[in-house]
Amino acid sequence: MYESGEDYLEAILRLQEENGFVRSVDVARKLNVSRPSVSRAMGILEKDGYIEFVLGNTIKLTEKGLSKAQDIYGRHKLLTTFLMMITNLPEEQCEENACRVEHDIDVDIVNGIRTWVEKNTSQS
Repeated sequence: MYESGEDYLEAILRLQEENGFVRSVDVARKLNVSRPSVSRAMGILEKDGYIEFVLGNTIKLTEKGLSKAQDIYGRHKLLTTFLMMITNLPEEQCEENACRVEHDIDVDIVNGIRTWVEKNTSQS
């Protein structure tokens, strides 16, 4: 999956958690992209089995989409926490950097970071 597809899935998950429902216009606002871009992306995600459209044309993550979105968002949160812990910089700055890294990082590196964060969080 492309980075942009992962960004859309993460945005859908976060909007669903915040609002209880997701519309294309909400995704466009959250990602600061045009409605046609969202429409094109939603078509691809629907075709690939990550989302479906339900009542009122709202977007719903499928089981496959939810699993992928949770994985992406989990990496995002983990990397944000890790960067905050090791740099002592503001959350917003760490979150922006985590967003850039989360798409390209190897699984074994993520697992190592998770282990380090868990070990160093439990010592606090």
